[in-house]
Amino acid sequence: MTLPVVVFSTTSDIEASVVTALLDSHGIASFRISGNPQAILPMTVHALGEIRIAVAEENAESSRRIIESHREDVGTRVVRLRDEFEDLERRTGHRFRDRGLLEHALTHKSRAAEDASGGVADNESLEFLGDAVLGLVVADLLFRRYPGYTEGQKSKIKAAVVSTQSLGRHAERLRLGEHLILGRGEEKTGGRFKQALLADAYEALIAAIYLDGGLPAAAAFLERELTDAIEAGSVQTVVGQDFKSALQERLQALGKPLPEYRLAGEAGPDHRKEFNIEVVVAGEVLGAATGRAKKEAEQEAARLALARLA
Repeated sequence: MTLPVVVFSTTSDIEASVVTALLDSHGIASFRISGNPQAILPMTVHALGEIRIAVAEENAESSRRIIESHREDVGTRVVRLRDEFEDLERRTGHRFRDRGLLEHALTHKSRAAEDASGGVADNESLEFLGDAVLGLVVADLLFRRYPGYTEGQKSKIKAAVVSTQSLGRHAERLRLGEHLILGRGEEKTGGRFKQALLADAYEALIAAIYLDGGLPAAAAFLERELTDAIEAGSVQTVVGQDFKSALQERLQALGKPLPEYRLAGEAGPDHRKEFNIEVVVAGEVLGAATGRAKKEAEQEAARLALARLA
């Protein structure tokens, strides 16, 4: 009986699949094994563990030549056969020390269900953790940026920012769907484009960044990702309150002239400008506020003016 010979080892389920497909295209049957290299039964190991690809002894040398011919040479260093996540890491702005975490975050339960050994872990636990990290970071950002907002206002903004639709859009912007590890059935039904699935993977990605780099790394990622959404939610929430109209009505009731909103200053680069707005009544500044959008700053200045007149 011919014994299998290990010709390739990796910690990446994706890379293992690429190698087995490559050998199959050359007519060479291969097996995934773990533990004893002489084991007879093929076995898939946990996504974060080592996966060994073995072939029949008589095919070992030709298999190694095929694999080597498809590697990418960089100077004197030979890198992984396919670096699936290089672009995604660049888009997230986080370089993973443990790329197995990233692969785990992108593994959908449909892929795990197809693994007979039960050794492939899906991303549901990471999704649970990522949801908690997301909630903490968004709450912290809202607490620090909008100290004058009520709990209800902050809750509305948070709900909009962490909604499935919102997270799905962020996942699309990162092109997360291109990297999802799906089962055959989910692939056929368009899983790469489903908003709920993308939102779940986005939360799992947050958890992977948190586990790899700690809370500062996850917070930095989310602040880059969510700042615009938080600002948009703030404007929508505050405009919904319409403090400007309330201030105008209050001034009319007091027999005072209508308020004037003036730009007192601006700072920051064009893509991150902050506007300082003052609300002036009869030459007196009743409120002043700073915001990333003029309407947001005007509403906050009007709210402060109302509080002063109360």
